[in-house]
Amino acid sequence: MGKRVLILSASAGAGHVRAAEALLKDFQHHPTVDAGGSGEVQHWDILKYTNAVFRTIYSRFYLDLVNRAPWLLGMVYKHTDKPWKEGAAQAFEKFNAGPFVKALHEYKPDLVVCTHFTPPNIISWLNAQKKLKLAPAIVVTDLDCHAMWLTRNYSHYFVSMEETKVYLGRMGIDTENVHVTGIPVDPVFREPRDKSATRRALGLRDGVFTVLVSAGGFGVGPVEILISELLAMKIPTQVVAIAGKSEELKGKLERLAKRAASESPVTVHAIGFTKQMDQYMAAADILISKPGGLTTAEAMARGLPMCVVNPIPGQEERNSDHLLEAGVAIKCNNPPTLAWKLEGLARDSVRMAQMRQRAMLFGRPRAGEEIVARLLGSVEGNPRR
Repeated sequence: MGKRVLILSASAGAGHVRAAEALLKDFQHHPTVDAGGSGEVQHWDILKYTNAVFRTIYSRFYLDLVNRAPWLLGMVYKHTDKPWKEGAAQAFEKFNAGPFVKALHEYKPDLVVCTHFTPPNIISWLNAQKKLKLAPAIVVTDLDCHAMWLTRNYSHYFVSMEETKVYLGRMGIDTENVHVTGIPVDPVFREPRDKSATRRALGLRDGVFTVLVSAGGFGVGPVEILISELLAMKIPTQVVAIAGKSEELKGKLERLAKRAASESPVTVHAIGFTKQMDQYMAAADILISKPGGLTTAEAMARGLPMCVVNPIPGQEERNSDHLLEAGVAIKCNNPPTLAWKLEGLARDSVRMAQMRQRAMLFGRPRAGEEIVARLLGSVEGNPRR
């Protein structure tokens, strides 16, 4: 018989949802899910099963901190990174679990997979209250592991690095059930792409140093500053700036592109919302971005080195540390030095080749496949509580 699979995320930041959507595709492509016509896989945003007030506070609080007070987010991250100590926020989550429990009983999943730390905490509490009997699989969506991911009620942990597995072992998690798979990314990132052909398909020049700038999480001002600074580069360079859904930002980037055409050897391509991020990553030589877990996983899956700018205190700073330690990224702390840093890197073909090779070794484009294969072979396994 087919399996009923439930993937749980929370829309506090896009990365957890993107990881869940990537897993959804890999589960859908696995024959076991549809065996006998009775299998099914669904992805739920757990915040949709809480009351409207809690949902608004939870999601907006995170985004407001990211955009307006990242230093405060860093303080919250550090304050809550205390293993096995439940905070007020976690306790509050559990008082909003009623609709979720009802939906869970109606769906009756054989397997639950979580890409955010909130669902396993709630499920663990419900198990303790004898309201459920589930042991979820937990997919950690950053390189490091914050204490809020810890739960006694689990079947498996899936992490990005051996160091994270060691940490979980030191926290009392059975390392036989911790697997170093990487963070799941969309299956399109596995498709081989020739750089020259991809550039031509995207209207980019071949043989020119290509910088991809992701606006996600920066806000309007910092992106404009970064692009303005890149115009100071003295070598032929093409900059692809992804503005996302912000028409205001896209318009400002287009004006910068016109300025570049008359003043600089740098060409700027302002791109709005796109579903071709994997292609732009395949075409680029380096990505300028904040080191979110999913963005990092996607770049590494493409073997694309990164230039880290302004990481959010907390998880992004930790991600940045791991990337720098692995030799797959550089970091720019002062935007006025950005052009100088990238120009020096572009002229050093040996270092660029080394960073790209290390990124390819660091990347795990088949993480989702590996997670699905292991879980569908262990649905009947013994839970850990």
